[in-house]
Amino acid sequence: MNLSEELTIAMSPHGLFGFKIFGMEIFVTDTIFLMWIIMAIMIILAMLLTRNLKLVPDGKQNAAEAFVEFMQKFSKDNMGHHSKHFVPYLGTLVLFLAVSNTISIFNILPVGSLMKTITGNEAFGELVLRPPTKDINLTVILALISIILVIFSSIRFKGVKGWLQYHVEPSVILLPFKIMDYFVRTLSLSMRLFGNILGSFILMELVFAVMPAFVPAVFSIYFDLFDGFLQAYVFVFLTSLYIGEAIE
Repeated sequence: MNLSEELTIAMSPHGLFGFKIFGMEIFVTDTIFLMWIIMAIMIILAMLLTRNLKLVPDGKQNAAEAFVEFMQKFSKDNMGHHSKHFVPYLGTLVLFLAVSNTISIFNILPVGSLMKTITGNEAFGELVLRPPTKDINLTVILALISIILVIFSSIRFKGVKGWLQYHVEPSVILLPFKIMDYFVRTLSLSMRLFGNILGSFILMELVFAVMPAFVPAVFSIYFDLFDGFLQAYVFVFLTSLYIGEAIE
């Protein structure tokens, strides 16, 4: 198998197992399974960091409160006095994306072999920790959720009349362009995240294939860690700007 074929296989989602619902076969791919792992990690961390809270924080509570305070300030700077309503969503989103974008650094863990042993499913033997955000299906869904939140937030704080009026101000001529803007923003959010993560993933695969073992570790600091965190921040930053514009 040549390098091109290996990259093609690495970039494509792989079916792990399936089940039937109403006669339809539903397949669970590695992208979905890794999302479940990431969500489980986030739930466990949330439970651990919020247990036995104290009036005077220390240790893990300090870290949790520092993150919450950062998200509150970040949201207020971008969305104004209504920002408190969106802190939980933006905080969850940035954590999910940060872990998703950087999960490949944990490839030293034999997750595939462990799941193969537990389930007896041979398909898990090929499971590798790759960023689920390299799958355009996931980035499109995340972008759609954000844009739908933008629309509902505008209706919630401006009312239906105010939301409709926004589309014809300052002239009704702008109506088709403002409607098109929802589609353009969805495309922009999804493709920016997908393109950057996929590009970094392909580059790191090439580096691993042609260079000594210690060289990829150096490149990984940027392409797996820095770029992963940066793309998570950019996605959430743009989402907060869109919401702020819609509600103010």
